[in-house]
Amino acid sequence: MGRGRAKAKQTKVARELKYSTHDTDFAALQRELSGKSSQNSHDEDDKYEDPYADEDDEYRR
Repeated sequence: MGRGRAKAKQTKVARELKYSTHDTDFAALQRELSGKSSQNSHDEDDKYEDPYADEDDEYRR
């Protein structure tokens, strides 16, 4: 029963996205697409390594 209100909101959001103009930072987009950034993403991945990764092998038997 509440589908009408949800659909109306989705339609409103879709129209805003379609017809509104947004300022695009093309330099930032180029950096993101080329993979060049000021931060090293490998360092960020290292802090999330699984400390129990070596122990997983004995449970796979």
